[in-house]
Amino acid sequence: MPKFTTPQLSWLTTLGKEADIVLASRVRLARNLKNLPFPNRANINDLAQIKELIIRLIPAIESATGLKFDYLEIDKLTHLEQQVLVEKHLISKKLLTNPENRLLILSQDASVTIMVNEDDHLRIQCMASGLDLNTPLAKAFAIDDAIEAYLNIAFDEKMGYLTACPTNLGTGLRASVLLHLPALVMTQQLSKIVNISPQLGLAIRNFFGEDNAGNIFQIDNQLTLGFKEQELIYNLNSTVTEIISHEREARKALLNYSPDKLANRVWRSFGILKYARFISENEMLDLVSKVRLGVDLDIIDETKPELLNILLIASQKNYIQNLQQNENMTPQEIDKQRAHIIRKILQELAPDISMS
Repeated sequence: MPKFTTPQLSWLTTLGKEADIVLASRVRLARNLKNLPFPNRANINDLAQIKELIIRLIPAIESATGLKFDYLEIDKLTHLEQQVLVEKHLISKKLLTNPENRLLILSQDASVTIMVNEDDHLRIQCMASGLDLNTPLAKAFAIDDAIEAYLNIAFDEKMGYLTACPTNLGTGLRASVLLHLPALVMTQQLSKIVNISPQLGLAIRNFFGEDNAGNIFQIDNQLTLGFKEQELIYNLNSTVTEIISHEREARKALLNYSPDKLANRVWRSFGILKYARFISENEMLDLVSKVRLGVDLDIIDETKPELLNILLIASQKNYIQNLQQNENMTPQEIDKQRAHIIRKILQELAPDISMS
């Protein structure tokens, strides 16, 4: 199925606003059905009932969004297919803990997903390329309204929307933005932003969880209770705009004070990606981040900016194993296949480059 074998995602392109720095924006709403236990307390019959209720609402969701949707029953997918959905950030790992009666409702362009019976009965996720929180918010609201037209949602006049996790009480909204911040990392300025973010009700973390891999960071709101959805979106959007400004200034500083050193980093990284026969995921992330910075700063023109966006999916372990239909590949075999995929994608993005 194309969902598992193509690395392109409609919400992870280079066409959005501020797309040289902001890779994607996401809005998520947590919702639960009234008078039914949360998934962690529900029995098999409860979960099955919830699943069937939501499946029957797919036509209403399609009408509200103008999008076509499919649904995937998680327990009917292979292990690798499940993991590919995680790597594409279409589902959470939590949805796989007990896959029976768990469901993913997915728009055909993958810009909208609805996880059924994760922590909450519904996790509505809407994504867009670049800095654009308003489009996903509008889609999420449209889906929420379509569901509430047929089903009663758990809501309290004082607490707002009731959720399994107390941190989601109130609006039930989590908004996040994915940022590529190589210059702030190189100039050692990122820690200042990380340290001040909690004071703004936000959290910023490395997207890949360790060692600033890929210089890609996710920033999201930590507060949901006592605020309106538009207030949360405005706060996040304002902070991201400031971060973008700082990243641009850091990029200018690198160009002004060490242009040769920066160019050397970019071209050496490109050379390794172009010719390496074995490459680990973390090394790939480090190298492609430098190349993307070089493309954005017009240092290198032998590839395109979407190289980074595509490789964020195409270089993942389970994605590679699923392509090969081999769940038992050794780390060395995965590294070899990853290098092959990188060379192939470089050739596709710059067909006039001689590759071997």
